[in-house]
Amino acid sequence: MKLPLGKVPLDILQKQVLGFQGFWSPDVLVGPSVGLDFAVVSLDGKYLIVSSDPVTGVEEDIGWYAVNVSANDVATSGARPRFLESVVLLPEGSDESLVREVAEQIDQAAKSLQMMVVGGHTEVTPKLERVVVVTTAFGITDRYITAGDTEEGDIILMTKTAGIEGTSILARTFKDRLTDIDQKTLQNALNLIKRISVVEDAAALFATGKVHAMHDPTEGGVLGGVYEMALASGLGFRLNIQDIAVAEETSAICSTLKVDPSRLVGSGCLLAAVQPDGVNTVLQELKKHDINGTVIGRFGGTEKQIVQPDGSIEDAEPMIVDELWRLMKL
Repeated sequence: MKLPLGKVPLDILQKQVLGFQGFWSPDVLVGPSVGLDFAVVSLDGKYLIVSSDPVTGVEEDIGWYAVNVSANDVATSGARPRFLESVVLLPEGSDESLVREVAEQIDQAAKSLQMMVVGGHTEVTPKLERVVVVTTAFGITDRYITAGDTEEGDIILMTKTAGIEGTSILARTFKDRLTDIDQKTLQNALNLIKRISVVEDAAALFATGKVHAMHDPTEGGVLGGVYEMALASGLGFRLNIQDIAVAEETSAICSTLKVDPSRLVGSGCLLAAVQPDGVNTVLQELKKHDINGTVIGRFGGTEKQIVQPDGSIEDAEPMIVDELWRLMKL
């Protein structure tokens, strides 16, 4: 079977990948699993949080994206990301200026998050068509939560808006198809790249003590992220599509390109499972940090359901294909 673009389908991942984990160690408290953003390793009373991510679907500002996506995953544990390793693969024919450009982007992003780059690898790779950057972020903490800690009845909350990362990528990649959108809106969309970090969102949420789980909705967007949290925790959910917050820039671009923002790669938004009596506390804490929070549904039961704007209820798809990959195939 030929695999589709994007993440490997969950059933194939479980059957062909997750069973191969090398030599077992009792120090690994959280290992590879569907729906989890990071690994946890015991360090004599503290915990090492580790997460790796590639950036393959974007070329401009790739170093900035790469640092933030891995840092975001570590942040969903409640820990602040502190260290970074990067692997930079360059196409044949690349020159020194490209190497420096990517390195400077990584440097700037790491400094903005107070992270140190501690190592990695850089090479020119044969038959590669575009730059690929893979980063691994590390954090050290006294306590953590995972997406699998979601509890029955938890409220689903999202920060900021859907498709932040995807909107910025679409504005760069498909600008020739966005000529009917005014320049201010397009520029605002491009600038959304500066909003893809959820490190502060996660710190604010974790500090309340009212959040059981957090998840960074990357590929597959808000819908994919909620589904992954449900899988990790063994729960169902009911998600209200009309409650998902969407920025004006995202709405304009998605409407033009016929894209569903709830299925668009969503770094910059953070999903949280909040205990019901803590919702107001959480929203107030986010407001103190000038971060918008929106309630979009509830976890519970076994059925995974989506409530459409007209009130109809549909079963959620087990594998959300990101709208970015769908567009790239057209």
